[in-house]
Amino acid sequence: MTLRQEVLKTFSREKTHKIVFSPRLYYWYFGNKIYSKQKKKYSKAIPTHYYGKTQLDIYKELGVSPRYSEETLYLPLYYEIIDPLSHIKVQREHGSKKGETITIHKTPLGKLKQVESIGGGLGGHKTEYPIKTLADIKSMQYILENTNVLFSKKNFELAEKHFGETCVTSTYLLKSPYQKLVTEYMGFTGTILFLKRYPSQLENFMMFLEDWDDQMYDQISNSPIQLVNFGENLDSNLSPPHYFEKYLIPYYEKRVNQLHQKGKYCHIHIDGSLRDFLPYFEYLPFDGFEALTAKPQGDVSLEDIKDAIGNKILLDGIPSILFLPEYSDNYLKEYTQKVLKLFSPHLILGVSDELSPNGDIRKIEKISEIVKNFNV
Repeated sequence: MTLRQEVLKTFSREKTHKIVFSPRLYYWYFGNKIYSKQKKKYSKAIPTHYYGKTQLDIYKELGVSPRYSEETLYLPLYYEIIDPLSHIKVQREHGSKKGETITIHKTPLGKLKQVESIGGGLGGHKTEYPIKTLADIKSMQYILENTNVLFSKKNFELAEKHFGETCVTSTYLLKSPYQKLVTEYMGFTGTILFLKRYPSQLENFMMFLEDWDDQMYDQISNSPIQLVNFGENLDSNLSPPHYFEKYLIPYYEKRVNQLHQKGKYCHIHIDGSLRDFLPYFEYLPFDGFEALTAKPQGDVSLEDIKDAIGNKILLDGIPSILFLPEYSDNYLKEYTQKVLKLFSPHLILGVSDELSPNGDIRKIEKISEIVKNFNV
């Protein structure tokens, strides 16, 4: 059985012959400039046999499975395009601080400005969100009304060719309306304040966002993609039960049902605080959960997660901090074996949720050996 076949059998609940190990290496790879041809740029912590290799080369060398074509092959499976006749101008410039980028959208209805900063790693975070007033909502709505989402058949076919049998070519979708507000458009504080001060206006905007999402789901539903991730990056502190029940669960039920009707498998990325979500997992429509992070990094135990998700599929399971020097190889080995025993065979093993640039790739090698010797 190939890795691709094993992933599909895991989701279809057929008998599997082995657990698939699928660590996402994107941040580690770029944070350590593994692609560089100049040896002087490499950290002494990086084994020399990885120097200058592609991500896919490293996955194959490790005998493990990649997950997303966007990360591993730099091939997005869908893209957004603004109508060139819409009189929308996008201007990007460097900010006054190192790693700071200012993006300005100029529209016939007004101007939107956002500021994004990059810290010591590769992850960016917004320090200024584009929607600050009710008028800004109109400007953002105008931008989206003139933006189309299109599936890239060309990139999918290229990804299929390059991946071969190493994985199931997959993608993660744009966030749900509530999550877009919190993470992209307004920030958590801005979203909560607007829901208190202008509830009808903001809920109308969320309804607009949901309708706008139809084009993405229509494209993905009718594509050859078999496995779809809802890239929500949920944290129960930012999506507390009241909002989770009101704005997120109905949306998930609608969209997963739409994808299930087309024969797709669906999982959701939840990588923050989990405790308040636990009672909901059993009833959510997803086939699996990606990146659920247990102690010592998260706020719940592995047993709590297992009790909550039952026989749904867990993707990942090993907290990323265990790849730091503070945690011994023996501790990591014991933890990995516990994850395997608790969740097998409903498991795609990985790092919750990615190997960080200062993570030890040699620990990935050790886990790969553990998985090879594990009997499902």
